[in-house]
Amino acid sequence: MTAYLDHAATTPMLPSAIAAMTEQLAVTGNASSLHTSGRLARRVVEEARERLAKALGARPSEVVLTSGGTEADNLAVAGTWAARRAADPARVRIVSSSMEHHAVLDCIEHLVTHEGAKVTWVDPDRTGLVSEASVRAAIEQDPESVALVTVMWANNEVGTIQPVAALAAVAHEFEVPFHSDAVQAAGHVPVDFSESGADLLTVTAHKLGGPLGVGALLARRDAVLVPQTFGGGQERQLRSGTLDVPAIRAFAVAVEESVERLSLESQRLVTLRDRLVTSALGLGYGVEVTGPWEPGDAVRRLPGNAHLLVPGCEGDSLLYLLDAAGVECSTGSACQAGVPQPSHVLLAMGLPESVARGALRLTLGHTSTDADVDAVVAALPPAIERARRASGAVT
Repeated sequence: MTAYLDHAATTPMLPSAIAAMTEQLAVTGNASSLHTSGRLARRVVEEARERLAKALGARPSEVVLTSGGTEADNLAVAGTWAARRAADPARVRIVSSSMEHHAVLDCIEHLVTHEGAKVTWVDPDRTGLVSEASVRAAIEQDPESVALVTVMWANNEVGTIQPVAALAAVAHEFEVPFHSDAVQAAGHVPVDFSESGADLLTVTAHKLGGPLGVGALLARRDAVLVPQTFGGGQERQLRSGTLDVPAIRAFAVAVEESVERLSLESQRLVTLRDRLVTSALGLGYGVEVTGPWEPGDAVRRLPGNAHLLVPGCEGDSLLYLLDAAGVECSTGSACQAGVPQPSHVLLAMGLPESVARGALRLTLGHTSTDADVDAVVAALPPAIERARRASGAVT
């Protein structure tokens, strides 16, 4: 039996979302068509938009539906940058944390390489926290050149939760729009778009029990963006493309349910996470936990995130050995051109490359149980010993 501990990559769909999507798949209708079937499809979309908005503290008109988090991040970053530069050619600089998801990082790098953008990277502290002071210092280098500030709500590798409202307030002191990638946060910790102060917020369905391939960019009505796709002009003329009505309906159901049960589910996951972390630290192999961690805490760290460093091991070796033992997890490493690379997140946090290579990300979700934690704890010792022998480390 497999123990699945990679919920940060994607979590199983909620039964309610599966039911909603399955029912809608049997219904024909393009939401852009004007006949009866089209109008019925449009009604499903707009009802879903209202449910998404209510659950996430937004207005329905602020919900721009996309194909997922990557498209939403690209629209937010590239779209805002292009709009700001068009209005003021001096606005070419992006201020971003250096531990963002690649959907943001690679978009920025593209703008720098091909469009003449400039970027100021803000490094986190050793726990992965981005401070208000560091963002302010980055902006103050040349406030008139800043087009956008972007800092993720919660990190996808080490689980650190950022002070989004405070960071947005700093950006607004300089009249700079603020974007946050909340893909890992929505449905797992309280996310209220209105209260956050963010101008733009990215969410996606498959991290919280919805289907793959659908997400949203929450964009305030006064947010100015240049579209990154062109066609029918759906979604406020910001995102063209035929809307996936079944997926959108399931997305709304999943967000609604995950938000409704957030408090109880958070407590349940924290209990599992803490038992996993405590057990791993007690194995006697020098295992360390990365990021902020205190038993019972779901304010500074995502409730289902356990990120471990195992000295003397390659994370990829551990991953394959655990997989062979029936435990599925992740390393947090980026694999480029077939060559494993240490996590940019851990390097940004100041960890040496040799240490960063021993990372293991274990993430829990709505289907996780005590049996999953037991399976990990049982599988870790033999996996660590074999991984150390493979690397030549002394056990």
